Parts: sequence; structure tokens; C-alpha cells
Amino acid sequence: MTENTGSAAQDMSMPSMPDWEKRFRAPRVSLPDWAEDAPDRALFVSNATGTYELYAWDRATGVQRQATDRPNGTTEGVLTPDGESIWWFSDTDGDEFGVWMRQPFAGGEDQPAAPGLQASYPAGLALGRDGTAVVGRSTDEDGSTVHVVRPGAGPVEIYRHRESAGVADLSHDGTLIAIEHTEHGDAMHSALRVLRLDGTAVADLDDTEGGTVELGLEVLGFAPVDGDTRLLVRHQRRGRWEPMVWDVASGQETELGIELPGDVSAEWYPDGSALLVSHSFEARSELWRYDFATRQLVEVPAPAGSVLGATARPDGSVEYLWSSAAEPPVVRSTSGRVVLDPPGMKAPASVPVEDAWVEGPGGRIHALVQRPATGEGPFPTVFEIHGGPTWHDSDAFAAGPAAWVDHGYAVVRVNYRGSTGYGREWTDALKHRVGLIELEDIAAVREWAVSSGLADPAKLVLAGGSWGGYLTLLGLGTQPEAWAVGLAAVPVADYVTAYHDEMEALKAMDRTLLGGTPEEVPERYEASSPLTYVDAVRAPVYISAGVNDPRCPIRQVENYVERLEARGAAYEVYRYDAGHGSLVVEERIKQVRLEIDFAARHLG
Repeated sequence: MTENTGSAAQDMSMPSMPDWEKRFRAPRVSLPDWAEDAPDRALFVSNATGTYELYAWDRATGVQRQATDRPNGTTEGVLTPDGESIWWFSDTDGDEFGVWMRQPFAGGEDQPAAPGLQASYPAGLALGRDGTAVVGRSTDEDGSTVHVVRPGAGPVEIYRHRESAGVADLSHDGTLIAIEHTEHGDAMHSALRVLRLDGTAVADLDDTEGGTVELGLEVLGFAPVDGDTRLLVRHQRRGRWEPMVWDVASGQETELGIELPGDVSAEWYPDGSALLVSHSFEARSELWRYDFATRQLVEVPAPAGSVLGATARPDGSVEYLWSSAAEPPVVRSTSGRVVLDPPGMKAPASVPVEDAWVEGPGGRIHALVQRPATGEGPFPTVFEIHGGPTWHDSDAFAAGPAAWVDHGYAVVRVNYRGSTGYGREWTDALKHRVGLIELEDIAAVREWAVSSGLADPAKLVLAGGSWGGYLTLLGLGTQPEAWAVGLAAVPVADYVTAYHDEMEALKAMDRTLLGGTPEEVPERYEASSPLTYVDAVRAPVYISAGVNDPRCPIRQVENYVERLEARGAAYEVYRYDAGHGSLVVEERIKQVRLEIDFAARHLG
């Protein structure tokens, strides 16, 4: 078990603290969420105490209050529409299994928010104006369930299915519930259903029916007007994510005709007259306003880089969380001011990111490169592989890669097949040859990095967390001559055991990716499991794992470590008392320090 070794304030006063540690310790905040009917009441996440926790913010008075205080942190919380209460999810040491708690906005005792509901994995939450709550749950025993909880009454189950599903939104007048479900068995492509509060169906939208190519749908939100039955959704019908409006009462679907390359998302302006459009393309993002009356797009000014969240305020301004690889995150407003500036030390800047485009076996691969500020290549190089796999690296501030750059390494991040932001075909390319496809793309970028003079071929580090940790272990076994060191955080190490021990929603994802269970398609699990290739690993391996991790459980990591131990391989393993990563700043710094030290010792 790892303990917090000191307060953030004490650490920040140390004059000899290196820049890479300052980037982790500098206070930062999330984009504040605000109560729909009380926009001066907001909720945000901050690491100001050294642990990521929820904070209540009265914008009218400027008063901020820490709402949660737990050893392993808290990040999941929602305000009620009237701003009177905070709902926050209480699990045990990061295991993601727990119950919703409720706390007055101004402070006070925490109470169970939905008495009668047993602990579960969360699967969505929607709060109504009359106090009604719609709670999504997931357990290994029950599958996915949805419950309506009314004030003074016990929970009523209105939906149940073995496949994954979750609550997406509640209409403004509290009469309609939108859920995303995968009853068809494809966990990568959801269908939509709208229910009344008694569980009767109103409408279905399913793009997986009747076609050879399955397409996904996502709920973006009901129109913010009483009696308005328009639901904003995202679809993939043209090979990318883009929004449309679906009237769930009439069935009418209205395409918006937003012609922007890459993926497009949106949310309503508070009066329902326009949409705030978020556009992601080639690892950068930008904002636009779409006006329903004119059907025109007008760009919302934002610096070049990445917008990690945005919201339109009742006065028409837009607030957004922005950063770039070189510049730390800040919550800005189109009014020209910084919305929420945490006190204390500011995170030092890092180096900008460069784009690299490399021809690969499945098409052109986009990689992001950061070089040390001084010196010339070839450099020792860290291939920092993102998790997900349905995620992508972007031109956004990240303390981990910046730490490697400070220590003289180049950092390469690869948006391999399976990554989002490059079209549906790129994201959906992983079927059946899971892990091996991504590593083909990483290998192509590795060859480019060496041939271009960027990377020293004798000092290549393969690293990543979660799915990136899985690809690290798989790459060390399938490409043993390519890598000098491997650093795997919270990885899948033994795919079969991981499947049997992980949460039900991830089992559904594995069945989709690999075409069945380990018993149905054992050869695919064997081909995609790092444990299959452990005896071929030649590079020293560092593994870190949370003992409470429900996503990449500890038992399957121990199976892999035992095999390394049996053959006398060079390895180190670090176990810590948390789940799928840590919300404690000192713990994060400790892990990065251990990884940097391990690489330095073995690279020479």
C-alpha cells in the first residue's frame, strides 16, 4: 500500500522541485458543470489538496467548497437541476463498485441518494426537476438495469437486459428517458430507446439493423424546453460521427448538414435555439455555433490546440477547457476572461508537438512527436501508447510525456487503428486480430522514427497504461527484438483470466472485439493474449497494477508476473492500493519516477 507522503502545499514550496513534478502538483481544475435552473451553482474537479476531489462553487459569491474528501479521491458527481444538491458516486478504493450519495450544495451530511438500490457499477444517471432520478446500474449477476427513484418512494426497475446498457438523458419535463443499449450484442455500436417513466417504449432508433456494416448511435441530449420531444443524437451513417435531431414523438430525423472533416459532436444552447458544435480532426479540436433558424455555422474563437470540454452559458457565452501539448490547461470564456484559475503554482510549459504521417498496412497513420528542447537525435525514445482502445492522443497537455521529454527522451504517440477521430472504418478495424493490428501500426511508426534519425534503435521504450499497457506487454512478446525496455501500467496481461474477472461491460466489449467468449473462440484469445508470448520477451519489464482494479484485475497480472519469475526474466512489479489508476498526485508522481528510473537503469 502506498501512502500520501506530503501535502501539495509543502511539496510546491520546495525550490529544487523539477519542472516535471511541478506539472503534476500544480493545481488544476475541470470544466465546471452548472445547474440547469441555477446557473450560478457549479461543480468541478480539482487536485488542489493533492487528491482529485469534487468542489462546489457559488459563482455569485465566489465561494468554493471541497465537497468530497476520500483517501483515493472522487471525480464522478452531478448537480441537481435546482442546484440544491450534489450526487456523487461512492466506491471503495477505486474499485468503481458502489452507490450514489447525496449532499446539500452548501454542505452537510452525506446520505444515500437512492435508498434500496444495492451497490453496482454505475451505468448513467439522469436527475429530474421534481426530484425524480433515473439510475443506471450494472452487475455481473443482473446485467444492466435501469431504475426510477421518486422522492419518498423505493426504486422501481423499468429495464433489464444481459447486454450492456445505460441511462443517457431525461427530457426537460421529466417524462421521457433515453437509454443507449447493445441488446443486439455489439458493444461497440449502441442502439437507442426512449422510455416513459413506467418503462413503456416510446421510440427506437437502431442503425445496426438490416445492414452488413453495423453503425453506432449516441445520445447527446434532449432539447432544453418543456414539451419538446427533440433528441440530439450522433450517428455514423457517413463514415464518421456527426449530429442530427431525432423527434422521438413523430419519428422525424433532421440531418444538420455540418460539413466538417473528422468527428463532430454537439450540445444544446440553453434556450434550444442553437447548438454548440465540437469538431475533432487530426488530433486538434475547435468550436462552432450552429443556428437552427439560419442553418449556418459560425466559428467560436479558440486557440489552436485541444478543447477538452465546452458548455454554452445562459448569457450566450461559451466556456471551454483548453490546452496544447506545450501549454497547460485553462478554463476560458469567449467573453475574454479566465473562468476558473486555481491558486498556487502554475504548471511549467512543455515543448510543442509535431505531426508525423506514416504509411502503414491499413492506411496512413498519424503520430504525435515531442523532442527534447536541446540536443540533436537520435534520441532515446518512448512510444507512449494510449488506452481505450477507442480513444486518441491529441495536441493536449500531458504531464507524463512532458516528464520524459525533460529527461532527454523523444516521445512518440501513435493513433493506431482502433483510435477515434479518423473515421468509423479506422476505429472499427480491430475485430478479431485484437492487439496485433495496433502493433502493426506502431511498428510502422517505429521504423519511420528510426529511419528519420529521431529515435536511437538501441534505446526504444514501449510504454502505456490500460489498453496501452496491454499493447506494451503484447508488443514485448511479439516484437521482442524491437524494444529495449517495456513499461506497462494497469495492463491486460492474461486475456482469458482478465475476461473472467473484469466487469460485465468490458466482457461485452471483449466478446464484440474477439467474436465471442474465450470458450467460443479460444484461438483468438490465445493469439491476442500477452501471456501467450511471455517466454519470448527479452526486454526488461516494469509493471504497475492497482489491487482493486475492476478493468484489468490483479489476478491476471499476477499470472503474467509468475511466468516472468519462472524463467528468470528481468522485471519489476509495483502494486498499489487503488483501482484503474490513481487520483492521488503523490502516487502518480511516484509511479512516473519509478518508470523513469527503471528505463534509465536498463538503457544505460
